[in-house]
Amino acid sequence: MAKTNKTKQNPFKPGAGYTPPLLIGRDNDIDDFVEGLDNGPGAPSRLMRVTGARGIGKTVLLSKFAEIASARGWEVIRESASEGLGARLVAQLQPPSQGKHDFTLSPSINVAGLFGGSIGTYHYESAQQMPLTLTSALRDRISRLEKHDAGLLIEIDEAQAVDKNDMIAIANAAQAMNVENRDYALVFAGLPSMSSKWLNNDATTFMRRAEPHALRDVPLEAVSAAFADTFGETGMILAEDPLKAATEATFGYPFMIQLVGYYIWSQARRNHPDDPVISVEDTQTGIRKALTRLGETVHGPELDGLSSVDRTYLLAMAQDDGPSSTSVIAERLGKGVNYAGNYRARLLDAQVIENKGYGKVDFAIPYLREYLREHAAFYRMSAESND
Repeated sequence: MAKTNKTKQNPFKPGAGYTPPLLIGRDNDIDDFVEGLDNGPGAPSRLMRVTGARGIGKTVLLSKFAEIASARGWEVIRESASEGLGARLVAQLQPPSQGKHDFTLSPSINVAGLFGGSIGTYHYESAQQMPLTLTSALRDRISRLEKHDAGLLIEIDEAQAVDKNDMIAIANAAQAMNVENRDYALVFAGLPSMSSKWLNNDATTFMRRAEPHALRDVPLEAVSAAFADTFGETGMILAEDPLKAATEATFGYPFMIQLVGYYIWSQARRNHPDDPVISVEDTQTGIRKALTRLGETVHGPELDGLSSVDRTYLLAMAQDDGPSSTSVIAERLGKGVNYAGNYRARLLDAQVIENKGYGKVDFAIPYLREYLREHAAFYRMSAESND
């Protein structure tokens, strides 16, 4: 068979935050963001909250927004939640002559705790003054950008973990910029718990005005078309049974789409570099490798972040091959329905599980049931050690 002119680089990008060459299933979110930039200050999409389970593509979408804003000449500041977020934002808003990360702090100052200090030209005595400090820094930076017909995009990832004082400062600064009709946009992304945490807090009620974008799984028809096109653009052919198997293995879960595509492409490239047709064997091997990686990067971290009782609830669900009865789960836990219902509500809020009709729940994250079954002994021992 004649050699094809294949690219040497895998077109799929399952690394955290990388923007894949073909971002599928997010057209409406991207269109709303672009519309917000087009329509100027006050447009609803200039203040946006993006929620979804791990692996659903929140960080990837933020990367796409940043790319769009940068192409328009906007300045972009990207941050992830951790201690000292407010201080880091102020530092990045410094005038270029000051240096964006020029911290000048006395030895007694705890930066992460925001007990007070100086950041370039800005000074604050306590966490309570950070809203005024951040507002001043944001106003000054945007004023300089507006002179060049540019704006500022601030993106905050993992916003469910933002310190309360930092979120208050950000909410106050954002509200001030809206009142002043400034050319800026703020997008914050996080797990679904982010919404219940910040929207119900009296000090951050401004965030209720943020346009909600809850990311969901991608329709399988779109996944199939994307697989065929992406493989085809690299000179490889994914069709018929291999295409069907690859598509169905993803369940429309964005991170799994990238994993499955990545490992099938690599497998075929390694096994028969001169034959462009993807075989069933290539596909099956690629899917197995993708599942292993999914467990390491999504299932494990997700379960590690839950309480031992949350995990026990999920282990009770994993005994079923499909949706579970909430009353049966309570029986398996040896607890009352109301007790089990508290953990059900927490897991629903975190989008680890989802409602499947009256009194029924199922796993929201693909293959979590299988992962729990494979690691059941470990999680049971972990729960017993915490009793």
